[in-house]
This record gives sequence, structure tokens and C-alpha cells, in this order.
Amino acid sequence: MNRVLGQWAKGVALVVAVAGAAGVTGVEHVRAAPEAAPGASAASATPLAVVNVLPGMPPVVDPTNLYSETAAGKVSPVLSGDLERIYVPNLRSGDVYVVDPSAMKVVDRFKVGIGPQHIVPSWDLRTLWVTNNAEGRTDGSLTPVDPRTGKPGKAVPVDDPYNMYYTPDGKSAIVVAEARKRLDFRDPKTMEIQYSIATPGCPGINHADFAIDGRTAVFTCEFTGALVKIDIAQRKVLGYLTLKMPATRFKEVPGGPRTEAGKVWEPGETEICTVKRGMPQDIRSSPDGKRLYIADMHADGVHIVDAASFTEVGFIATGIGAHGLYPSRDGKRLYVANRGSHKIHGPKLGDGGVSVIDFATEKVVARWAVPGGGSPDMGNVSADGKYLWLAARYDNVIYRFDTATGAVSQIKVGAEPHGLTVWPQPGRYSLGHTGNLR
Repeated sequence: MNRVLGQWAKGVALVVAVAGAAGVTGVEHVRAAPEAAPGASAASATPLAVVNVLPGMPPVVDPTNLYSETAAGKVSPVLSGDLERIYVPNLRSGDVYVVDPSAMKVVDRFKVGIGPQHIVPSWDLRTLWVTNNAEGRTDGSLTPVDPRTGKPGKAVPVDDPYNMYYTPDGKSAIVVAEARKRLDFRDPKTMEIQYSIATPGCPGINHADFAIDGRTAVFTCEFTGALVKIDIAQRKVLGYLTLKMPATRFKEVPGGPRTEAGKVWEPGETEICTVKRGMPQDIRSSPDGKRLYIADMHADGVHIVDAASFTEVGFIATGIGAHGLYPSRDGKRLYVANRGSHKIHGPKLGDGGVSVIDFATEKVVARWAVPGGGSPDMGNVSADGKYLWLAARYDNVIYRFDTATGAVSQIKVGAEPHGLTVWPQPGRYSLGHTGNLR
């Protein structure tokens, strides 16, 4: 079956086009750049020959680093008038807090729909959508926010928008209807339904990342400990992969963190892992597109999946409740937010922290504690790469981690902050979530 599934990375083996490179048998060359993403520079529009690339997708600039256009200093010119802000959706208080990162304070707040989960930049980078999924109800919605003013617009009724992504060609928004086990492809402007893909074997369908050629995506299945692979071009499910649980995991001890303030955070003692099924959360690609990294709250670490064969090939232990994954602006490291609990609703001031993985060695090279304990969850990296901003899911604050030292600052926000986004961010276009730009 893995041979059937092993087309995730058609295009991982990329052929760089040079003048006169035509005539290679069996290789489909891109001879002209597809429609450029908003603000794409002449350099970023240089065409590359990519095997079987999704038609209409902006060109791959660096085949060895799909994060090349999200480096510090590469903010699109179309964002020049946007406010520098952190947008925080608060799940239980039903509002969004707006933080000025320079002043380190809340400067605005506004009510949105029921159960705001994530702040999602649109493909064209001109709208920030608040996904209000109204869990257990049928009156979900998407609230648009203008990044130039920081103000919300009129909400659009949408069924169960737990999360949202975009096809790499920008033609569809992908509403992740978690409770429905379904992906709803919608017009990216009006949110009118285009078509749906049912994922019956993926309860808790949640986070995603896309192949370097844009033709396929892999989503995590939170409640079955699995992944589902979607053929974006053919509009169908290709298959599932159940993730392996490690022999041991970190022991969750009641009463908060074991690390004193100012000391290096260590996850603590381990225990035999008796949980048979994982709880996969965020998923991100390696810079060259050959590996997938999947954070798992039950396994306390990151699964490594070979993209070409769609098989699990390794595991990196990081900390209790591994959840969010964010590449550094230079594309060399992966920040892992460990929530500090194996539970969906965990305790305040738990043993959470951030682990830093080196992409090249796949080793943890740094650990950052939250003084006094906490619950790092979801967010993103500042445009200059100096700070990692994360919501504290159980503690009603947000964190700013210094990426050079691991030092932490906190700002109080609403009740149960979740998928915050940092704006603006470098990149030509957005694939969704809290800012998966390329």
C-alpha cells in the first residue's frame, strides 16, 4: 500500500531549469512562471522546472528550501500598510485580543462568532480570517479582519470551520470541518462551497502541510492517531497512515513544573507508554520536502515520516503534550511547543516549554522553560525571526520567547487563547493555519 501512497513527494526530486534544458525524457518542465503571488519579486518569479507541479501554483524558488521565501526581510510589498500586531483568538471568551508587539500590550479587542479557534491569513495575504467553529452546533462562521486597520468585518456563516487552509494555486479555501470528518473546498473570497472531500477514517481531522509540488497534502487525525493523505489535484483521499507510539513517554506530574526559573527546562522522568493511540496535532515539512514532522500530544514528541514512501521512519522526544510546530526564519530549526499536559483540557501552570530541533541532525538542540510553569500551544515567529509568539492554552496569557536566549515575556489576554497569528509575516502566499507561508 505504501507504494500506492508514495506519490506525496512527486516533485521532491526537482530539476532546476536552465536555458536550453528542454528535451529531458519523461519530465514535465514549467517553461513560464504561473500567475505570480501577491508582491512576488522578479527574483521569486524565476521559473523552475518542477516535476508535475500543481498548475497555477507560484514557482518554487529554492528546491532545497521551501521556506526560502519566508526568511527575515522578505515581507511582501503588498503588506507595507499593514499594522504590526499579534491577533489572539480566545476560545472561551469568544473574542479576539489585538496586541501591539512593540508596546507589549493589548490595544484592542472585539467579539467574534462562537468558539474562535485560529486566525488564518488568506492566500493573497489581504484578509485574516477568524475560524469560529461553534463546536457541537451548526452556526459556525468566519470573521474577516482587515490587517491594515486591525478591525473585523461582517462574519460569513460557514459550517464547522475548526481550521482553514488554502490550495497552493489559491483557487480554494479548505475549511477543515473537524466534527464532520470532511474538507470543504470554498471560494477563497465569498466562501461559497465548491466541493467537499469526505475523510471517514480521520476523526478529528485537524492540521495540514502540503507537498513541495503542491499536488498533495497530509492532514492529521487527532482522535485516531493517524494521518490522511489527500490528492489536491484529483480531489480524493489516497490513504491513511497510523503513527507508532513510543515505548516510553514523559510522566505528567500534578503540581506544576519541575524546573526552577532561570534554569534549563528538562521534561523530567519517563514512564512506560501504555496509551495505544497517539493524538497528532501540527504537521510541518522539512525544508527540502523529503520529511514530515508531526507533533503528538500523547507521544510527547515529533514523529518523522518519509514523504516519498509515506512511512514512519523516526521519532524525536521533545516534552509533555507536543503540539505546535514552527520553522525558524532561516529554515534551519523547528520550534516545538509542548503544552505540558496529555489532556485536551489541562491544568494551569503545567510543565510546558519549547524544544528546538535542528533540521539537519533531527536532534533537540535547546529547551526553553516557562518560569513558574505554563502551556505553550500555537502561534508563529515574528517577521524578523527574533521572537516566537505562542498562546498559553490553559493560562490565559500569551508568551514571547526570545529565539536567541529562550527568555520569556507574558501578556494577559482572554479566556483560553488558541491559534494566534503574528502579522505581518514574510512570504509570497499563505497556505493557511496561523501563517504557513511560502
